Amino acid sequence: MDAAAPGSAFDAGTRLLKKFVRFARGTDTLSVAEKVYSIAGFLAIVTTFLLVMSIQTVRLQTTYRHMYATSAEAAIGVGRINALIYAIVMESRGIYMSADRRAMKQFADGLIRRNRELADAVKAMERTVGDDDAELFSTFRQRIAQFIEFRQELVRRGLEISPAAGREWGDNDANRTLRSKLNSDLEALERIYGERARQADQLADENRYAAAYLFMLGLAALLLAGLNVVVMRGSVVGALAEITQATDRIAQGDVKSEVPHLGRHDEIGHLARAVQNFRDAVARIFELEELELGTAQARDAAMTERDKFNDKYQAKKWQLSAAINSMPQGLIMLDGKADVVAMNANYRRIYNLPETIQAGSTLEEILRHRVKSGLFSGDVTKYVGAVLERIAKREPTAYEISLNDGRTIKIYERPMDGGGWVSVQEDVTEQRQRERILERMERFLATIIENVTEGIIAKDARNLRYVFVNKAAEKMIGMSRGEIIGKTARELFSAEAAELIERRDQQLLAQKQQLEPIVDTIDNPARGRRVISARRVQIGGTGEDSHMFVTMVEDRTEKLVAAA
Repeated sequence: MDAAAPGSAFDAGTRLLKKFVRFARGTDTLSVAEKVYSIAGFLAIVTTFLLVMSIQTVRLQTTYRHMYATSAEAAIGVGRINALIYAIVMESRGIYMSADRRAMKQFADGLIRRNRELADAVKAMERTVGDDDAELFSTFRQRIAQFIEFRQELVRRGLEISPAAGREWGDNDANRTLRSKLNSDLEALERIYGERARQADQLADENRYAAAYLFMLGLAALLLAGLNVVVMRGSVVGALAEITQATDRIAQGDVKSEVPHLGRHDEIGHLARAVQNFRDAVARIFELEELELGTAQARDAAMTERDKFNDKYQAKKWQLSAAINSMPQGLIMLDGKADVVAMNANYRRIYNLPETIQAGSTLEEILRHRVKSGLFSGDVTKYVGAVLERIAKREPTAYEISLNDGRTIKIYERPMDGGGWVSVQEDVTEQRQRERILERMERFLATIIENVTEGIIAKDARNLRYVFVNKAAEKMIGMSRGEIIGKTARELFSAEAAELIERRDQQLLAQKQQLEPIVDTIDNPARGRRVISARRVQIGGTGEDSHMFVTMVEDRTEKLVAAA
């Protein structure tokens, strides 16, 4: 009995295979259930593979994102630590070069602050440490700790003992050796994080292959689904529709009409024979009039429902038309073949389109009209081909075009759900003209300011750093603007001169404007003792990014010497 069971299963499989072969040759030997179940079985297999590949793709994508994020964060951390080390070294050199504790204090404060930032940066990098850099990072962290302790001691010696003691402690071979080892560690970490990035790229390549497999499996599933639709339509839906029509004829009293598909041996054949039995029963029963009455009532109800639906459709259509026509921009919707689905009045106005161009027209017809009206001079076929290509790619884009009449049109294109394209277009001619006028005015003002004989100096009122000097001010100060901009008065002038300048700034802050000239004598580090006349104005107010002090300076030294 056990041996007979496999034999029976084999015979059943053989019979089913022969049925498929005859079906492939054009003989309808399969039942509807066998057709549907076979396609559903293949579809289930493909769906299973699709699920497995989806899980694999998600896993690869998750791993890739993690590796890429950690490598990028680690690389940024290395760059920040390198910059902080360099900044600390620069602050240390400021301590070495300082002649007294007062001058050293600002560098010492900066060094301590940079030390804290360096420690925080190293601690932040611990989140990215992996198996490949754990040992190296441990050594690197110890050296950073030594580096920070070394610089802390440098500040202490410089402030508590003397600048010379700080210089002796910091400017030696041990310090340079530690710095060299830190550079080597940073380079080694950069190589490790670079290798992580390359591994992430490899995972990205694998993910692309997995995406290709998913696409092929999805295509196979789509083909099977399409095959199922074809089979259902040809073997089931079409036959059922014909049998339904025969049933309707019988219900309407045509008991002599033939019932199709009586010769089929599948479920449809059984159903056809059942309908035939129904036809015979109806012919024998004298209730045709009542059945016709019920059918008429059902038809009337269906027509009423259809009218209601048509009313709702027209209302929605009117609302949509009113909405797009009220837009200040031009709007056009295209389907996948670049045929016009809808357009508003502003779009017609931009391109002077006639009323003959409506929904259902083609983009090519619009371009032909633009060629005739002189608003388009390109190749119509190539332009339509480019639009179809963008519709196929479904990638949003934005660009500007210049019409032959001098107008500039800003175009935003976006894909629509279900296929097709929507384009919103705006006439930005006046906006671009205003921008060009503003640009010319800025160049005009810059030329005037650069060539006036009076020195003009602008300073950020929030931090008192110079942000602009003209040529005349460079000559008066005796320094280039590269040496001046970004610095404060205390970084450029003597303590006495800087104190005077800061006092004048405080007066300006209290008085808002100082249009009457104030004459001061200032020690210029490049040109010696100078007599200057200055007028000051204040732009903006406290707390604003544009808050600035503007000083107009005249050097009266030579005039006073000549007068004497």
